[in-house]
Parts: sequence; C-alpha cells; structure tokens
Amino acid sequence: MASASYHISNLLEKMTSSDKDFRFMATNDLMSELQKDSIKLDDDSERKVVKMILKLLEDKNGEVQNLAVKCLGPLVSKVKEYQVETIVDTLCTNMLSDKEQLRDISSIGLKTVIGELPPASSGSALAASVCKKITGRLTSAIAKQEDVSVQLEALDIMADMLCRYGDCILHLYLHSCIRQKLLSCLCVPWEFDPQAIAKVMHNQLRCMEIFIRKTFKGLVHPKMKISPQITHPQVILGKKVVILCNHQPQVFHPHVQAIVPPVVACVGDPFYKITSEALLVTQQLVKVIRPLDQTDAFDASPYIADLFACTIKRLKAADIDQEVKERAISCTGQIICNLGDSLGADLPGTLLIFLERLKNEITRLTTVKALTLIAGSPLKINLRPILGEAVPILASFLRKNQRALKLSTLAALDILVKNYSDSVTPAMIDAVLAELPPLINESDMHVSQMAISFLTTLARVHPDSLSKISGSILAELIALVRSPLLQGGALSAMLEFFQALVATGTASLGYMDLLRMLTGPVYAQSAALTHKQSYYSIAKCVAALTRACPKEGPAVVGQFIQDVKNSRSTDSIRLLALLSLGEVGHHVDLSGQPELKTVILDAFSSASEEVKSAASYALGSISVGNLPEYLPFVLQEISGQPKRQYLLLHSLKEIISSASVAGLKPYVENVWALLLKHCECTEEGTRNVVAECLGKLTLIDPETLLPRLKGYLLSGSSYARSSVVTAVKFTISDHPQTIDPLLKNCIGDFLKTLEDPDLNVRRVALVTFNSAAHNKPSLIRDLLDTVLPHLYNETKVRKDLIREVEMGPFKHTVDDGLDIRKAAFECMYTLLDSCLDRLDIFEFLNHVEDGLKDHYDIKMLTFLMLARLSSLCPSAVLQRLDRLVEPLRATCTTKVKANSVKQEFEKQDELKRSAMRAVVALLTIPEAEKSPLMSEFQSQISSNPELAAIFDSIQRDSSSANMESMDTS
Repeated sequence: MASASYHISNLLEKMTSSDKDFRFMATNDLMSELQKDSIKLDDDSERKVVKMILKLLEDKNGEVQNLAVKCLGPLVSKVKEYQVETIVDTLCTNMLSDKEQLRDISSIGLKTVIGELPPASSGSALAASVCKKITGRLTSAIAKQEDVSVQLEALDIMADMLCRYGDCILHLYLHSCIRQKLLSCLCVPWEFDPQAIAKVMHNQLRCMEIFIRKTFKGLVHPKMKISPQITHPQVILGKKVVILCNHQPQVFHPHVQAIVPPVVACVGDPFYKITSEALLVTQQLVKVIRPLDQTDAFDASPYIADLFACTIKRLKAADIDQEVKERAISCTGQIICNLGDSLGADLPGTLLIFLERLKNEITRLTTVKALTLIAGSPLKINLRPILGEAVPILASFLRKNQRALKLSTLAALDILVKNYSDSVTPAMIDAVLAELPPLINESDMHVSQMAISFLTTLARVHPDSLSKISGSILAELIALVRSPLLQGGALSAMLEFFQALVATGTASLGYMDLLRMLTGPVYAQSAALTHKQSYYSIAKCVAALTRACPKEGPAVVGQFIQDVKNSRSTDSIRLLALLSLGEVGHHVDLSGQPELKTVILDAFSSASEEVKSAASYALGSISVGNLPEYLPFVLQEISGQPKRQYLLLHSLKEIISSASVAGLKPYVENVWALLLKHCECTEEGTRNVVAECLGKLTLIDPETLLPRLKGYLLSGSSYARSSVVTAVKFTISDHPQTIDPLLKNCIGDFLKTLEDPDLNVRRVALVTFNSAAHNKPSLIRDLLDTVLPHLYNETKVRKDLIREVEMGPFKHTVDDGLDIRKAAFECMYTLLDSCLDRLDIFEFLNHVEDGLKDHYDIKMLTFLMLARLSSLCPSAVLQRLDRLVEPLRATCTTKVKANSVKQEFEKQDELKRSAMRAVVALLTIPEAEKSPLMSEFQSQISSNPELAAIFDSIQRDSSSANMESMDTS
C-alpha cells in the first residue's frame, strides 16, 4: 500500500509539470495503474488522484485531456462513493461551461462514468445515487434554452442513462422532474437554427421514447381502437415505437390494417425526421406482424409488399439524409430477418444493395449490424451468394480504428461461421485469422472477448482451421492469460475457448502442449509473473482444460501436489500449484489423492503470505468438490489447530460462499456450533472472518438461524456480541433476499447494542446500521426515532477516552473515541441520502456544528454534509448560518507551526479547501450573503490572497447552483 501510494504521488507530481509530454506520460502511467486489480488507494491518494484527473480535463493539451477522461472509467471502480459523486458533480458543472472543449470532454466523461457504474440489475446504491445527481443537474441544463448545444449533449447523456438505469431514476422523478423538463423542452422556440432544433428534438424523442417505455403500463388494451390519423407525425411516431416495443404482438394484430397505411405514408414523407421515425416504427411493426419467437396464426402477407416497397425505395436512394440511410438499412435488415422467406425474387437484389452499403465507409457499421440480424434469423435466409465477397470485406474491418465497427464485425463473423459453416471456405477463415492477433490485447478487453468467442465458434464448427492459430494468435492468447486485467466476461470466454480448443485434437495443441504453454513462465525460474491475478487466471485455465480432458486429471493433479511438496520449488511454483489444485478440485472430486490434505496443511506454514493465502483458498475450493470428505476435515482442523485457525476459517468462508445451499444444509448445525466457539476470539481479524461466515451461513436458513443469532446478543462476552452484530452486516445486500422481512422484524434488537457498555460493540453496531441505511434503508427507516438519539450521542468527544502515550522523549495524544465518532458521522452522511425525510434537520445540524470543530477526519465529513444540506435544506441551514460560519472561518484562518512536517501543511491545505467548498455551497442559499458574519467572512477571504485564490478556484470548478458533494478525504 505504501509503495503504491508513493508511486501514485510521483505520478501526480509529474502531472503538474509544465512539459506536456511529462503530463501525458504520467497520465498514461496512472491509467495503467488504475486498470490493475491490485491497486488499492488510501483515502489521501483517492482524493489527490480524483482532484488531479478533474484538473487535467482542463489541460491545454488535447491528448492529455483525452487520457484524463479515459482514466475516469477505471477510477470510478477504485474510489469511494463520495469521490464518484465529486467526479460527477464537477463534470456536470463543466457541462455548463462557456468553453466548448471543456463541455465536450466533460460530456464524454459523464458517459464514461455512466458506463462504468454497476449494472441496474445489481440494484447498486451507487448507481442510484449518481443517477439521481446527474438527472437533477442535467434536467436543469436542458431547461436552460439559451444554449442548444448544451441541451443536445445533456439530452444525449440522459438518454444513455435512462437506457441503462431507468428503473433507478423513475421512482424519484416519474411524476415531476424528468417529465416536466423533457416535455417543456419540446416547446423550444423555433427562432433558433432549425437544423440544431431538429437535433435537439431528435434527442428529446429518444429520451421520451425510453422514458415512456419504462413508465407506460397497460397503455394498449386489446379492445382499444387505434386511430390512423396523425396530428403531429414525428412525436406520434416516436410514441408508436415505444408502444410497439412494450406490448405483446397479439395486442396489435386487430389493428395492423389501421396502422400500416399511415406509417407507409410517413416513410415517403419529404421531411427527413418524419421518414426516419417512420422507418423505426416500420422496423418494430415487422416484428409485430411476424414475431419469430412464437408461433402465431396472424397472416402478414397482405402487408409485406407495402412495407418492403416503401423501405427498399429509401434503401436504394443515394441523395438522402444519413440518418434515413441508416434507418433504411436497419429496417430492411429486419424485414429480411422476419419476412425474408416471403420476398422471393426481391431478396438477392436486396442483398447486393447490402453488399454495396458494406463497402461504403458511412453506412458500413449499420450494414454489419443488419447482416448480423439476418444471419441469426431462424428462417435461415440464404446469404451464400454474397458471402464470398462479404467475408473478406468484414475481415478488413477488423483492422480499422473504429471500435464499434470491430465489435459489430466480430459479432457478425461469429454468427456467419456458426450458421453458414458449410459455405465459409478456408480462404475466408484465413482472411479473418490474419486480422485477429492485434485484437487480442489487454488494452481492450471487450474486443478481446469477442475475438476469443469467435475462435471458440471456429473450434466447434471448423476444427481443422485451428491448426493455423499456433503462431501469433496463440501467443497473444497466452499473453492475455498472464495479464492482471483478465477477468469477468473475457476470462469466461478464455476458459470456454481452451475447452473447445483441446477438444479439437489439433496436433501440437493437445492437453499437455497447452498446459506447458500456460504454466511455462512460472516453471522457468527467471520468468516469475509479477501479479497474483495472473496466477489465478492460469489456474482457472488449467482447471478448464482438465475438466475437458478428465483422463489427464489424476496425473496433473499428482504433479501439482509434488510441486507443492518439493523443497526446491519456488514460491511462484507453489502458488500456481495450490491455486490450480483449488480450481480443479472445485469441479472434480480429488478425495482420491491421499497426500492432498497433508500437503495443503503443510503449505499453511510457508514463509510466504501469498502461498499461505493460496493454500487456504485451495482447501476451501477443493472442499466444494466433495463436501462429505473435506468439510468435516476442515471443521476438525479448526478445532484442533489454533495456530492455523485464521487460514482455516478463510477456507471455511470459501466453502460457505461457493458451495450450493443444498450441499451445505446437512452441515449447518456443525458449522454453526464451531463458529460460535470462535466468535469470542481476542484477535479482531479472526472475529471478522467468523462474523462473515456466520452472516453468510444465516442466509442459508434464516428462519432458524437469525433468531439464534439474536439470542447471542445476551452473551456476557463483548467479543461475542460484536461478532453477531457484525454478522448481521453480511446478511444485508442491496438486492432483495428471503431474509429481508425476517431481518426487518428483528434488526431493532441488534441495533439496541448502540447502548452496549463496550465501545467496540457500539462501533460495529454503527457500521451495521450504516450498511443497512446505505443498502436497504427500508430496514431501519421506522427505527430512526429510537436509534438517532444513540447515534447522535456517539458524535460527542469524550475526554475519558483521550489518553497520553509516551513514545521515547515525546508524548502523543491518543483518542480512543475517534473511530466510533467517525462511524457515527458516516452514518449521518448516509442518512442524508436515504432517510432525509425522517430527520429533524435542526437536531441534525446541532451535531454537524459540533463536528466542524472536531478532528481532521470528522471535519472533512461535516464539510461534506454542510455542502449537501445547503442544497437539500437551504432554509434550515440559513437559520443556523451564523453558528456555522465561525468554525469554517477558524479552519480557514488556522496557521500551521513553521517547524511542522510536510504532511501537516498538506492536511491543513485540504481542510481549508474543503471548508471553502462548504462556504461556496452556503453562498448558493438565497439571502446567505445578508448574514453579517458571512459578509464579514467574505471580506476577510477577499483581503487574504491565499484564501481568495482558493475561493476563486473552487467557484470556477464547482456549481454554485447545486453543490451537493465535495472532497472529504
């Protein structure tokens, strides 16, 4: 951690260089660091990195700006939630900047952040929080009609966000903000440039389309009459698309006769926006009249000719708007996909037009997507006449710089090889294989994943062609396996590929050949891998190969056991051998290996922490493969080997986390009893592992185990009480679970430990409360009247917890109450987001005010809360303004002693900046400047060059309209 922080600090220092090349190289190195799984930023590094990246977005050099915005993607997953909010807040502010370049780069930045948030399906609180913030800021920007370009960008971002996180947003804004702001935008005055307005309206329709799709319920009734009359074609067409997408095809079948004529007429409309929307409706209508995923008696034949004729006319036209060209290609692709068996002699000619569009740089991407759709049709459309020319063209696209084109092309080639294998010649395959090596690279994992999936398909349908990958393609694949960035979908694709490859029986690519390629660098003493994640990836590949070739398993497992035993083996070899044993044993029963248990337990005594950790993981993972054999053994070892307890408990945690519920159920009682024996351990690290095991075990049978957990709150041991309260934290997640109603009924009993006489029990109770407030606020909302007095009580400084410690000739003050106060203020911070309506704001402000005079860490938290409160509850804050200004002034005017260390100066500088952000936020409250104390403080800031510079900098970087988040580290 210290080494990483030092390295990051060096890079940040180089980023301030006046030399643009230094800044570029340092930013590039930082991006590489952020993409590593191993990188863990401490609070100070987080703050500095976020601050610097946001600063570089305004760099004078465009290349540095572009690198900085790319850093935002990996950065979002590496920093705490409030830092993500800081990033979002700054980007939203920049969107309103007068500088067009800053607006553009910030728009890209927001899209990058939105793309990196956890998926909506995960129910992430972070996604919901960030979406709420962006929505509030951008709807305000959209409503400011004086700048069309701002509206255009904001609407585009809103549409992306609604697509990905509509469900996170709608419950907050369904009846007010989004609807009113988006609809009001439709009334943009037409005195602006009509072309720009057309673009704005297009983006508005896109947002409305997504918005309506997410909100309209039961819009169409089977007996509802659909009028063919169109009062405002463009808007109505947009809504028709939404309705068609959102209901079963059968609902529309009685009305198809009424719908088709006006839609066909609109496709021929001279105004390109109406034509474009009509083609989109036509595309959906085709799916309605001939749904491919269900057998239906509806006769589509009367409508095919008209729909095809109006669309093909637009497809053939050369002198039309680009958007209409693309929509015509997509619509024709859908017609061929769903109705191609009814087109007869028209089909070959249409496919030749597609071939021409494929050769056109402007239309090639849309055409590739349309061909992918057609190739995947269950109607088995005959594409063979164009394959000979199309496949080499597609292969050439793989060397283009356009990323979207590469991804779409790989998807198209995959489905073509899968469904037209009899017509894909070796020459065609060679053309594609020649382009693959540069695509298999850690710099773009998604492209790599698609390329690997294509190779997997090739291995299954054209196994003979795999003999040609043994050169550069295989070298790139092996290099990617060793990359610390390989994980998730790309890793899964890699495992699937190796299983398909070894099954082909290709010469020189058999089981042992591939095994040597994968493990060779580790066994070559001079080429040890630098990152632990690489060993995990290699081990997973080894296990995938072994599952595909079960006859090879016993010998290889035996060799790995010998590698662990061998005293001459390096730590790297032992690490890989243990991880491989774990991955193989997770899927294959290894109980037939008599030495295995002893060998793994001996590895627990290794001098290397990584080897010990790998041994712990391996034992847990192997146990999943045969619970009756290994789980009783693990439990016995935990009881009989106190020195190995911590590692063995981690093995048990792996078992509980990975094994099936059905497999674990017979052992729940024994595991539970053992965990309870160790929940009173004096070692906090051990207690935390025990607590996590207890929490995850409770999820298996909550009706039985949750009441038991509650019963141990009466234990006379403070360690036991802290363990069971921590265990509850591991039963709470941000997605629905069967335990939720049971937990809601009894979480109040667990939170009564906020009155526990033991300081540590109260602290973990606050941590559990914070987890509930953050992930599932419904659990604690009704308990706030009872809990808040105890929570607020923990925000007070207690002199009896402050002591002096002598360190040589020096005396050092230790505040044992600091951690619990921080936990309490963190809970307050969370409650502002999740339970604001249940708080007495004036009581809340009393404790915020006390925090403004507390320790550095707590001041930073309360500055954040004050900034947020200025936006959420401005009138209440205004009434307390005079009491809040004084501690802010004290912070800003405090001087550090001249002989203090550098860190003290940096901390004080950060305190000043954070306090000043709070001041800027307070000044956004109407009438705040009328306060005599605030006015006096403003004058003091203006007269002090240092404070004035900080104030001006923050005003430039932050929004004075809606300051909700700030830097708190």
